[in-house]
Amino acid sequence: MTPADRPFRSVLYIPGSKPRALEKARTLPVDAIIFDLEDAVAPDEKENARNTLAEYLTEGGYAPRQVIVRINGADTPWGRDDLATFARLSPDAILLPKVNGAGDVAAAAQSLTGSTRVWAMMETPEGILNAASIARAPAMGGFVMGTNDLAKDLGCRTRADRLPLMTALQTCLLAARAAAIPCIDGVFNAFKDEEGLRAECEQGRDLGMDGKTLIHPAQIAVANAVFAPKVDEIDLARRQIKAFEAAMAAGQGVAVLDGRIVENLHVDTARRTLAKHAAITALEN
Repeated sequence: MTPADRPFRSVLYIPGSKPRALEKARTLPVDAIIFDLEDAVAPDEKENARNTLAEYLTEGGYAPRQVIVRINGADTPWGRDDLATFARLSPDAILLPKVNGAGDVAAAAQSLTGSTRVWAMMETPEGILNAASIARAPAMGGFVMGTNDLAKDLGCRTRADRLPLMTALQTCLLAARAAAIPCIDGVFNAFKDEEGLRAECEQGRDLGMDGKTLIHPAQIAVANAVFAPKVDEIDLARRQIKAFEAAMAAGQGVAVLDGRIVENLHVDTARRTLAKHAAITALEN
C-alpha cells in the first residue's frame, strides 16, 4: 500500500506518558495513532514520557497503524531532544506543533532518515496563511488541523457549523490537495456526544478531509464509518467505470448511467473510491 492510498479515517491521540494507553493502542481499530508528547503531557513529565514512548515504539506492535509522534516545539526545553530521540526510531511521521512556515518543517527534516516524514499541526493564523508553502516543504507528509488552538488565537466562537473556522479549514485543504498530501480534520471535544461527532465528521468528509483526529477510543467507530465509502457509493463507482469503458469501446467519449452523464473525471473519482475501499479492506483483514 502506497502512502497516497493509505486511509486516515481515524487518527487517535494517545498520551506518550501513559503505559496502559500505549499498550491498549496496539489493539485499537484506528488507521493512525498520534503519540502525543506535547499537550497531553505535563511539563514535569516530559522527559519521562519521552523515555516511556521510546521504549514502547522500540518494542513495536502498532502495525498496520501509522505511527505518528507529536513532539514538543523547537522553542521549548524538550523539543530538540524529542526530535533527536524519535528521528533515530524512524516512526512513520513526526508531527510538529504550531508550524508557522516552511522553515519550521525544513529544520526538522534535516534530522530525519529513511522514510520518516514531517507532519504539520496547522493551528496558528500565520501557519494557515503559509499553508501552500508548508505543504511543499521538504519531507512534508501531511496536515493535522489544530482547531482548538486556532479558535483560541482567532478569538472566534464555537459553533456546530464551524463557520468561523471554515476559511482556515478550506485553505489548508486546498494546500494539501495541491501538494498531494493528507489533511486530517481537527478533534471533536465532546467525546460522549456521538450525534455531534457524526455531524462534524460528515461535514469534514464533505469538505474533502481524509479523516478525523480523535481524543477518545469511543469515537473510532463513527469516524471509520463516516470516512469510508458506503455500499451504494462502491456499487455506483463500479457501474460508472463499466459504463464508461463500454462507451469508450463503442467510440463514445461519455456514457450515460442512471440518467446522468459519466465523463472521465467521474471515472477518476470512481477509481479513487474503489482504491480507498480496497485499502480499508486490506487494513482490516
